[in-house]
Amino acid sequence: MSRFSAPIAEQIWDMKYRLKDIDGTPLDNTVEDTWRRIARALARTEADPAAWEDRFYAALEDFRYLPAGRITAGAGSGRSVTLFNCFVMGTIPDSLSGIFQMLKEAALTMQQGGGIGYDFSTIRPRGAEVKGVAADASGPLSFMDVWDAMCRTIMSAGSRRGAMMATLRCDHPDIEAFIDAKKDPARLRMFNLSVLVTDPFMAAVKADGPWDLVFGGRVYKTLDARDLWNRIMQSTYQVAEPGVIFIERINHLNNLAYCETIAATNPCGEQPLPPYGACLLGSVNLARLVSDPFGPGAVLDLTALDDLVRVAVRMMDNVIDCSRFPLPEQAAEAQAKRRIGLGVTGLADALLMLGLRYGSEAAAAQTESWMRAIARSAYLASVDLAREKGPFPLFDAERYLASGSLTHMDDDVRAAIRRHGIRNALLTSVAPTGTISLYAGNVSSGIEPVFAYAYTRKVLQKDGSRTAEEVVDYAVQMWRDKFGDAPLPGYFVNAQTLPPLDHVRMQAAAQKWIDSSISKTINCPADISFDDFKEVYMAAWDQGCKGCTTYRPNAVTGSVLTVTEASATAPGEVPEPTRSEGAEVVYLSDPLDRPAALEGQTYKVKWPGSEHALYITINDIVITGHRRPFEVFINSKNMEHFAWTVALTRMISAVFRRGGDISFVVEELKAVFDPRGGAWMEGKYIPSILAAIGGVIENHLISIGFIGGEGMGLKSDPRAEVVLASRARTCSSCGSYDLRMVEGCMTCGSCGHSECG
Repeated sequence: MSRFSAPIAEQIWDMKYRLKDIDGTPLDNTVEDTWRRIARALARTEADPAAWEDRFYAALEDFRYLPAGRITAGAGSGRSVTLFNCFVMGTIPDSLSGIFQMLKEAALTMQQGGGIGYDFSTIRPRGAEVKGVAADASGPLSFMDVWDAMCRTIMSAGSRRGAMMATLRCDHPDIEAFIDAKKDPARLRMFNLSVLVTDPFMAAVKADGPWDLVFGGRVYKTLDARDLWNRIMQSTYQVAEPGVIFIERINHLNNLAYCETIAATNPCGEQPLPPYGACLLGSVNLARLVSDPFGPGAVLDLTALDDLVRVAVRMMDNVIDCSRFPLPEQAAEAQAKRRIGLGVTGLADALLMLGLRYGSEAAAAQTESWMRAIARSAYLASVDLAREKGPFPLFDAERYLASGSLTHMDDDVRAAIRRHGIRNALLTSVAPTGTISLYAGNVSSGIEPVFAYAYTRKVLQKDGSRTAEEVVDYAVQMWRDKFGDAPLPGYFVNAQTLPPLDHVRMQAAAQKWIDSSISKTINCPADISFDDFKEVYMAAWDQGCKGCTTYRPNAVTGSVLTVTEASATAPGEVPEPTRSEGAEVVYLSDPLDRPAALEGQTYKVKWPGSEHALYITINDIVITGHRRPFEVFINSKNMEHFAWTVALTRMISAVFRRGGDISFVVEELKAVFDPRGGAWMEGKYIPSILAAIGGVIENHLISIGFIGGEGMGLKSDPRAEVVLASRARTCSSCGSYDLRMVEGCMTCGSCGHSECG
């Protein structure tokens, strides 16, 4: 019997996490096989592997504990892969050779799929003197452009790789250019940007005082702090970037403040990390731990939570010893501090099952209580591991316990740490869980509210057709199973209706007991006033958050998946993706990324006078429910054709990947006349072998419904979906336009693909 509670969950498992042979043959026959593979791999470091394998399996069973995607896909696979999601790279030296050494390290890390974070504050500002070469410096943004190009190059070699985060201090002389960089819709698309905001800067903003931009002890410019703050706010109001990281608060509350300084985060922001730091992630599924959901006795089982957290901490600690790393510096950093990031998913669903409205004071208090219980269990579990296996190598009891985040920990936990040490320097973090939450039955993601009660997803079938499938939130489906068509109660709220300050309240409540940070997106309506928008960030600062990321629909990043007005105001309505009805052509500013697998057809063409046939393969991609050609391959044993067929396939494939009206390719090829004469084929005179190829492409376009018939519609693309915005972006996995901002990551509502790797 299938363990999946929703069709989308099984599809995500099969596509993302199911272990398969190189030819696509499944090696994990069931999801139980996947759980067993992970449990066995992580138990190998134990003195009694068999006993711990069973305990690890029990934690994974029923999607109660969800390791991050790289662990789920890679553990026990026998492949040379890293099980860590993201990295902060080494400090960038202010020298050309050092900068390009860091670029090399970034490329090697991204090649293995890791997302990376970098602080560019160490690079001298634009126009500064470069001694010895009689030249002026080009500044950090120019080198960010180089990193951006590198990321695009790594991506072009295969499927999408990790994302990147770039940070710059609020007192760097180039901070104004950094703030405005993303207003250019073609620039730094591979980066998330965040400003490192200091405590003195926030004090100057509140006091409306002056602010110096400084590098190397020299003041380059003095401006009004509030003007600079407003410039940050105006940019993120317009284009959703840069985000804000309260960097001194992060360092003050860092358990390891005595031996490291943090200046950057991973791409989604939940892991502030030192140079070469790596994030190891996993989530406890709170939605699976509620007894009597929606009933009078609804309660989250704290005993089960404690047991689950303790086993999860042990599993994650073992991952450190099981994983490979792209660079030796990353392995050394991970081993020295044994940092893990245990978080949650399904929080909003669990609150709904208890009858609590997400964003309310009661929900925030309950969230804080659950997070405190998780932190307590995690720290005590790590103390037990230290007694058994030893504390992390850089542990110093007095300095560790003096750090800001340990001062509010329970006295018995502090006493246990002092007596026995602790295995893992930091333990808790709330990461994006977009894909694994779908895999777990579409539970609410991380600590986010429910995005939508339900939406329609189009699923590609093996025959190329698309079927509509309703994807329902886990708690909503549980309500339906229990109460049928009864209307959803008023405490059901979603991201479309939640006031932004309620988001902040929930983030602040969780942050009190998270020793790293939280990846969360505060969704803002398009019509929010600028003053109200600024208040969101000031509230995040005042309430103790470590950073703030908002998303307001805009013309540069495009619209995200939207829902009908009815669904936003009436609980129980099923939201649908909203698109205008039209037949305009989709034009793309960037080529489509190639998915790992494509479906297509191969056609045989026998041309008179040629000893060997041509074999023409046309592969398709599916965008918003419609197939369109993506690439062409032409092969023949006749080496006379080799050079021009390679050139032709590359050019045609490049045109196809740009989107828009590609039917002109057919017309141009069919018009080619060979002065040596053509040939009769199937009762028609074909003027050249190139015209024959054009005819094959035309017939393929007809077969997939791209054009209506021979010679029909070639000057337009009647089947293309209209773009949601002038610069709308497609999902790099399935090509749909159903992208939404979730926990700081663009996530596809159609296939679950996350752009944060």
